[in-house]
Amino acid sequence: MIIYDLCCDSQHRFEGWFRSAEDFDSQLERRLITCPQCDSEVVRRVPSAVAISTTPREGEKPQPESATQVSAALPVGSQALALYRQLANLMLGASEDVGTAFAEEARRIHYNEAPERPIRGQTTDEEYEALQEEGIGVIRLPVIKKEDLS
Repeated sequence: MIIYDLCCDSQHRFEGWFRSAEDFDSQLERRLITCPQCDSEVVRRVPSAVAISTTPREGEKPQPESATQVSAALPVGSQALALYRQLANLMLGASEDVGTAFAEEARRIHYNEAPERPIRGQTTDEEYEALQEEGIGVIRLPVIKKEDLS
């Protein structure tokens, strides 16, 4: 998996996740990459906000040669919302909605009684806790509806 920082012709910055550099190039050429804020198909790669620093700033103690410092500028405001929309759309598109049968289907997948695949659905608090106690790795996320993502 490779993550690129991207920008559209309206200067909206966002992130894109790709299987490979070739996958990015292919999607870009076929105009499959669009800005999550304005749907522009005119997209380009931009330098990453992550910076690796090996020299200490004034007043800082020097780090051992084996240590590196990593810093990142995190998105805020509309950039954060655009990233959330992109992630939510990716999750919705890449998982099967099993509804209220989530706990049952998660167990079937965990115990190799059903094909392994990404699923989403609803559980009660008791079902969620029981899955956790059984060692079945699930996470709780807010309910996301496609119409809320535009």
